[in-house]
Parts: sequence; C-alpha cells; structure tokens
Amino acid sequence: MPDMSDHRPATLIPGGAVFPHRHLTGIEGLQPHEIMFLLDEAERWIMPNAEHAAPDKRLAGLTQINAFFENSTRTLLSFEIAGKRLGADVVNMHAAQSSVKKGETLIDTAMTLNAMRADVIVIRHMSSGAVRLIADKVDCPVLNAGDGRHEHPTQALLDALTIRRRRGAIAHQRVVICGDLLHSRVARSNILALTALAAEVRVCAPTTLMPPAIERMGVTAFTDFDAALDGADVVMMLRLQTERMSGGYVPSPREYRLRYGLTPERLARAKPDALVMHPGPMNRGIEIDSSVADHAERSAITEQVAMGVAVRMACLDVLTRRARGVEGWA
Repeated sequence: MPDMSDHRPATLIPGGAVFPHRHLTGIEGLQPHEIMFLLDEAERWIMPNAEHAAPDKRLAGLTQINAFFENSTRTLLSFEIAGKRLGADVVNMHAAQSSVKKGETLIDTAMTLNAMRADVIVIRHMSSGAVRLIADKVDCPVLNAGDGRHEHPTQALLDALTIRRRRGAIAHQRVVICGDLLHSRVARSNILALTALAAEVRVCAPTTLMPPAIERMGVTAFTDFDAALDGADVVMMLRLQTERMSGGYVPSPREYRLRYGLTPERLARAKPDALVMHPGPMNRGIEIDSSVADHAERSAITEQVAMGVAVRMACLDVLTRRARGVEGWA
C-alpha cells in the first residue's frame, strides 16, 4: 500500500476557510481542492481508528442527530461511530418511530429538528432533494447520508479515499462503474467526485438501467461489460436495487449475472492489479462472485467500510468548526 503520510491537512486560506460550505448535501458544487481537503482531513483519522485510540473529544457537548427516513444499517452505524469517536452526543431518529409515518410534512419535520437545537444533523431520505429542503430550514450544518436517486456524498468520498490509498492517486485512473446506474445515488456522487479529480470514468449497464445522456457527466458509457473492463484500474460494482424497480428492468438475475456479473474470468480483462470495490450491501452471485468480493489482495470492500468512518469523522469535524469557534472558520 502506498505511503500516504505526506498528505497533510490543507492550510487555511487567509480570510476564510478551505471548505466554506455550511452543509454537505452533495458532491455537486464542490471544487476539486475542496474534495481533496476532505480526503486529507479523513487521512488523519485512519490510523487512530485502526489502533483503537482513545476517543477524541473535540465534539464534546455537541448533539448530533442522525435522522434516517429510509432504512440503513451500514451508513447509520458508520455515522454513529464517527460521532461518538469525536465525543458528540449522538441521537438516532428512525422513520418508523417518527411523526412522518403519521402524516407530518417534511417541512414540519425540519422545523421540529431545528427546535431541538441540534449542532449537526445527518439525514437519509427516500426522496431526491429532501435533504436540501431540510438544510434550508435549519440553523445547523446538515450532512446528506443519501437522498433518493440524487446523491450520497460521503460514500463517494470514502470510495475516492480508498482508491487514493490503494492506487496511490486518483487522477488518470481508469474506473469502471457497473450495475444499476439508473437508481444509484452512489454512482452519481462517485462520477462527480472522480471526474472532478481527473479520473477516467467508464460506466456500464444494460440500456434499461442506463440514465439518459449520462455522457454529459464526463463519462464513457458501455453496455458491453467485457469491453468496458479493458485496461481498468478500478472496478466498482453496484447492487441491483430491486426495491426501486417497478417493472422488468432485467430479464432475470441469472441473465444479469451472465452479462454484468463480475466473475474471476471477467476480471481478468482488467489490469492484473485492478482494485475491486462495492458500496454494499452485495448481492453475491449476481453482480459479484464471492471469490472476487473476498479476494485478499484485490478486493477493497472491507477497507471501504473503514474509510467510511474516517471520512464521516472528517466531515463532522469540518462542518462544526465554525460553531466551535475554530480559528480561521468564523
């Protein structure tokens, strides 16, 4: 693994902050240097997490609300661990236990959350744009933990961090993203982040799962997975999101695997040291074979989980600096 010790946190710009945004609702709108700044900030938390260091208390006395209106285990747990390792008081709000199920509007929910005087709110919602709407109504920073088909910015950041650490750089890496692109907020955020950082991004999916005019995002689109994999440095697989499908997007799971499943034979078309990634949860035996997902050297899937905690710690830290009166962030 390349030595990343030379990645120091970025310095403050005189008269302002390197990351001037109040919220993190998406990768869209971020400058390349702002994305790199968040990755650099996340680097500082990787080793302490790996060594089970004592929790940092910089967010002591601050309240973090994780408001999840859509089911999640991995992302919710990651944000909860991140907040607690920074010393925050973390409160989880599940949609099944909220007034939203009783007919409360999203604006009413935003006003309720604001009245609780949280210091930072993490939101996951099934509707695209819902996080932005809530962010506009509250007085504290908001982090998007996934909204509909729109974005999942911290997933893209952790994926970019994983690529940088394993491949030594992001620029000029050939990254192939394959799977259910149509329903994937992860794919959208990754495309935005990776193209901003000068990676070559290829996307691959059946025509029924390929977003229209996706080439406008600076990617090359393929329907032939074998062709897309030629010379790939990174292969990122996506889950078939059957819960978001209301029609026959694919003939059958078996047919999908035959054309778009990542098998050892198909992976051989990529570079010999190509990195395998998956945001999870995986449909083993459909979009990815277990022998590929569990490969000791080429799979970075478990590393992505570890990078997720570090990235979310960095985002929570950066977005609360202004409220904490950190020098240069007023």
